Amino acid sequence: MTRVLVIVDIQRDYFPGGAYPLVGADAAAERAAVLLDSQRAAGAPVIHVRHESEPGAGMLVAGSPGGQIDARVAPLAGETVVPKKHPNAFLETPLQGLLVEAAASEVLVIGMQSSMCVDATVRAASDLGFAVTVAADACAAPDLEFAGRTIGGADVHTAFMAALAAGYADVTGVDELVA
Repeated sequence: MTRVLVIVDIQRDYFPGGAYPLVGADAAAERAAVLLDSQRAAGAPVIHVRHESEPGAGMLVAGSPGGQIDARVAPLAGETVVPKKHPNAFLETPLQGLLVEAAASEVLVIGMQSSMCVDATVRAASDLGFAVTVAADACAAPDLEFAGRTIGGADVHTAFMAALAAGYADVTGVDELVA
């Protein structure tokens, strides 16, 4: 069984001081680094996904400091980086082909935002026939507003993980995956 780790958009704009800080971003990045180290130690494939917005977008602009992958999960020489323009990391990217080439039987997804790019990528991976696992503690979400109400980022994250667990992925924690 080949488990491929797909790290989605753990970029500097999502951290304190960035253009769009998420709730729990630092804690999620720390957990992501633990999982990444485990994958590397096992010689398992790793694919980094980096959102690249156009200039003027306000966040995740290609080449900007905020668009850079966080140092805790930065790619090493030889690790694949897939640039994307859409929330779904499969849309108009080579990700599906890279997973097929790696003979992926399982796609392990972590990253930011739980409520946007992680969600879209997990659902697409499942729809494409991949078995999907999400390390919930290596993901983070923003506070959101809807119908005049603010929903805290921790609750947004929990709701999206619950929805993914209900039919799209096995949702677990980093400790369980590295054990």
